Amino acid sequence: MNNRIQLKNFLVSSEFGKDLPDQSAEMSGYAGIFVSDPWLQNQFTQAELRSLNTQFMGMRREIGKITLKDLPSKMSRLKVIGQFLCEEERELIIQDMNQNMDDEVDFESFLKIFLQLQAQATSRRGSGAKDSLSFLKAATTTLLHTISKSEKASYVAHINNYLKDDRFLKKYLPIDPSTNDLFEIAKDGVLLCKLINVAVPGTIDERAINTKRTLNPWERNENHTLCLNSAKAIGCTVVNIGTEDFIEGRRHLVLGLISQIIKIQLLADLNLKRTPQLVELVDDSKEVEDLMSLPPEKILLRWMNFQLKKSGYKKTVTNFSSDVKDAEAYAHLLHVLAPEHGEKTIFGVKSPMERANLVLQHADKMGCKRYLTAEDIVEGSLNLNLAFVAHIFQHRNGLSTQTTQISFVDASPEDSQVSREESAFRFWINSFGYSSYINNVFEDVRNGWILLQTLDKVSPGIVNWKIANKPPIKMPFKKVENCNQVVKIGKQLKFSLVNIAGNDIVQGNKKLILAYLWQLMRFNVLQLLRNLRLHSHGKEITDADILEWANTKVQNSGRQSHMDSFKDKRLSDGIFFLELLSAVQPRVVNWSLVTKGATDEEKKMNASYIISIARKLGCSIFLLPEDITEVNQKMILTLTASIMHWFMKHPVDDVPAIVASDSKI
Repeated sequence: MNNRIQLKNFLVSSEFGKDLPDQSAEMSGYAGIFVSDPWLQNQFTQAELRSLNTQFMGMRREIGKITLKDLPSKMSRLKVIGQFLCEEERELIIQDMNQNMDDEVDFESFLKIFLQLQAQATSRRGSGAKDSLSFLKAATTTLLHTISKSEKASYVAHINNYLKDDRFLKKYLPIDPSTNDLFEIAKDGVLLCKLINVAVPGTIDERAINTKRTLNPWERNENHTLCLNSAKAIGCTVVNIGTEDFIEGRRHLVLGLISQIIKIQLLADLNLKRTPQLVELVDDSKEVEDLMSLPPEKILLRWMNFQLKKSGYKKTVTNFSSDVKDAEAYAHLLHVLAPEHGEKTIFGVKSPMERANLVLQHADKMGCKRYLTAEDIVEGSLNLNLAFVAHIFQHRNGLSTQTTQISFVDASPEDSQVSREESAFRFWINSFGYSSYINNVFEDVRNGWILLQTLDKVSPGIVNWKIANKPPIKMPFKKVENCNQVVKIGKQLKFSLVNIAGNDIVQGNKKLILAYLWQLMRFNVLQLLRNLRLHSHGKEITDADILEWANTKVQNSGRQSHMDSFKDKRLSDGIFFLELLSAVQPRVVNWSLVTKGATDEEKKMNASYIISIARKLGCSIFLLPEDITEVNQKMILTLTASIMHWFMKHPVDDVPAIVASDSKI
């Protein structure tokens, strides 16, 4: 066993089933496979092996026995490999490694081939300038273990700046970017939880963070679990990260998560709700709708080009790497935004490095945080250039302060509940870790592909991929075909789909899309509960079963709270869920921090605490405090079901009794 790594065989994952590998899970035991080659053991983390094993087993389910000749086409779905090597190139590489292409492939052979293809794809990838606007997403969704010293230094500077006044962290800050202190400090989970709250204030109720000076392994694990579940809830991709990665100090994964959190913070204002002046970038209401559907990175590019036109700059910037390497675009951008701080002589400079230095001097005079060096500009560092431009936008966007054009936005106000549900479903879908990130549910599901992928996740094998159309899809009827299959499968799963057709999804009907996604999420959690509830003997789990379980748990704990339904208005004070959480894990609720829930403010405090301690346990949930205080029936059901799911996987007797560490600083 010394030379083997045991891997967990997980059921199909979801926001409720994609459990974070913690110590209690390790103790409970899983059937698994083994990697016996010591060299291979050192190439991967357990989380990475889990992910690759899922891909490998998925291929086997599709075609049965896998041979070498099957791999060139099947490995196209692996990020980086599929993106940078065509099928013919993959086939030649595999042929060079093996003589007989009819040989069967086991998991260890698959790993060796993966490493070889990855090495080739990585060298082909180069800087990756034109390939993606993702902000270090590769660090968390692929197995590239390189760490940019420049990026690390930039993120350390960001942390030092934004967390310098934190009462708990001030004894650790400032962090020296030339050392690996960042990764040591991140091991207890507190820094990452605090950083999430900087990016999206209020995401984590800090009363739920374990902040003792010395944390035992269970308390540290709780912080990691809280961090990862909260990161998912704000839109981070954490599919390949587990709590053990923090404990083992997997630097590329920690840095990848930090970069995603910082990206969310820096791009937070790039939407019409936060910056309605962005309507200046468009001419009519139709273009406003298109603008609202764009990811923040694309809006940032559009803003940059809008400003560059004012300066007479002739080129169009299409990425934050190769198109800004010569620093000419930056020189024109800053001249438009803050001409009083610039030198016109910059436009006569021939050296890109000299021009980049002058650009940074200009930015300094504006009071803009650098995030990068002149070398990073000239080398085309995608992540750092994106951070730099985002910070310029935050500091001075150059848009009109007049609101005459904002009538476009006012003409289509977003209902707050619809907006919250869209966010919940968006982050739930993104938690599966698809290569295509969802930025707007109503726009991004219209071709049906993401919905088909999600259906296949929650009910493996139900999608007929032979008749599915993979993006990019140019012909409208191909989108309708996909969405027709989505509706057909929904009816198979007994969804209520009266008067819903595939074309309704293609047309972006918000009400119908939300209705479908809610039923899909509900089906997912009920399936997971059914799979765990062995004594059900195949019996379907219903909403009534979840309701009865919750009331019984609270009653058996000696408490008096009761809910009549998932829309019971008495739930708004949060007391029932605090008692339920206490019933499933007695030590998790610090009752000295609980309010009576008599006022709206007290109710919100309890709701915030409920969400954070549920995530701290290991519940992957996507609701907001308002969903509890306003008693959103759908989100209340998912919260209750998630707590039930956690309890069924972690009987209270398996968790050591430790004094609650929700101590105040």
